[in-house]
Amino acid sequence: MELLAAHLQELAEQIEAYPVSSRSELEQFKAYFLGRKGVLSAYFDRLPELPREERARWGRQLNALKEAVLARYERLRAEIEAREAQQSPIGDLSLPGRRPFVGGVHPLTQTLRTIVRIFTRMGFAVAEGPEIETDWYNFTALNFPPEHPARDMQDTLFVDSEVLLRTHTSPVQVRVMERKPPPIRIIAPGRVYRNETISARSYCLFHQVEGLYVDEGVTMADLVQTLQVFARHMFGPSARIRLRTSFFPFTEPSAEVDVSCFLCGGTGCRVCKGSGWVEILGCGMVDPNVFEAVGIDPERYTGYAFGLGVERIAMLRYQIDDIRLFYENDLRFLRQFPIS
Repeated sequence: MELLAAHLQELAEQIEAYPVSSRSELEQFKAYFLGRKGVLSAYFDRLPELPREERARWGRQLNALKEAVLARYERLRAEIEAREAQQSPIGDLSLPGRRPFVGGVHPLTQTLRTIVRIFTRMGFAVAEGPEIETDWYNFTALNFPPEHPARDMQDTLFVDSEVLLRTHTSPVQVRVMERKPPPIRIIAPGRVYRNETISARSYCLFHQVEGLYVDEGVTMADLVQTLQVFARHMFGPSARIRLRTSFFPFTEPSAEVDVSCFLCGGTGCRVCKGSGWVEILGCGMVDPNVFEAVGIDPERYTGYAFGLGVERIAMLRYQIDDIRLFYENDLRFLRQFPIS
């Protein structure tokens, strides 16, 4: 017991005499006495070897030494911090500054705003509708026959047999034509949903902008001119378009629209796959069956409709080859797009 008392007295003297002049030495001081393999830890581990009646007394002395270590540690830490603050009151001016990250506008939002701005300047109003639709608005009123493949569960996300997540924004056109007589000139931007396998080229949700113009005497030539103006504002004044015959249930005749490659000027590159043309949207003259479904006289009125994918335009505009990048919220990707 006398030997143990002498050891603890020596430890108390060591605690006050241990040299400390820097942060690293301060941490060494704490580890030396209180670390897992520290001096005091070794004494605590051997307490069970003492007689039962002596353990409490020596345990109190060891706890007192532990408190002395912690008290000196906090005192020395405050002294070191005060000394450092006096030596460099405003920090190291030679260090480079840190620029805070300023939030920007998502590239899809930038592209959508540009598309909407182009068409509103041409006289189109913006219309919106629900994302949860009925079979009538999404398919039947748009001249989709019951056996059309788009009705299959592989493409459409159904809530029940009559309610679904809209697969395009064309239902907005039907709703507008139901409540408003011609002339009608609107675009319908919004999110749409399809039961697609997610890959670099497809996603389960994406954005569309559909357009509709209904009036007396509307022709295919009006549609072509509208799309040519859009292409020049979107892709540059030298952009040209071409139409290829296609099929959509709600338009007749129907066409796919290509724009001359804005990257190579039509000479051929990886974006246009050497063809000089890039597909951007589908369009056509509104089928008379659609007019009849919404109560518009197809003998008096004609109209055109078109639909384009915002992700498709953004991928072309920014030369992005993977649609998933738009939805991963990776700041390394998003920081590349300036505020617009």
